[in-house]
Amino acid sequence: MTDFTHLDAQGRVRMVDVGEKKESKRVAVVMGSISMEAATLDLILDERVKKGNVLEAARIAGVMAAKKTADLIPMCHPLNITYARVDFFPDRDKLKINIEAEVSLTGRTGVEMEAMTAVSVAALTIYDMCKSYDRGMRISGIYLKSKSGGKSGTYTADADAIFSQ
Repeated sequence: MTDFTHLDAQGRVRMVDVGEKKESKRVAVVMGSISMEAATLDLILDERVKKGNVLEAARIAGVMAAKKTADLIPMCHPLNITYARVDFFPDRDKLKINIEAEVSLTGRTGVEMEAMTAVSVAALTIYDMCKSYDRGMRISGIYLKSKSGGKSGTYTADADAIFSQ
């Protein structure tokens, strides 16, 4: 069982010790989307949702979620995030809002989970604020678009492979 990084020799769960790793600038970009009815998308984009400005609330929720990831995912390290952004790209033709989060820091471990959490919580916030209009909204396609820094270096997703599935 010692081949697993999050298990000790007795098979007990543990947080990986990153204390000896070199610090480096680490950046992760994650994408996802939420699909909905045309009327719901119009309400959001025209800022006519009764609960308020949906995209700004979702942006704030996403940034806050990135900062709280270690409180949600047991083996994540608490990180001193130095930058987080959440942006929205509405697609009227496909009746969805694409969500992109970027998180960065200079540290010993990456920020992929923080960026994924930001996208997920931003999408959940959109759902929460609009569920009275459209219970059929669907959150989907959350994936790591790119990451840089650390021992493993740079990664960029093959978008064609991701979207052909």
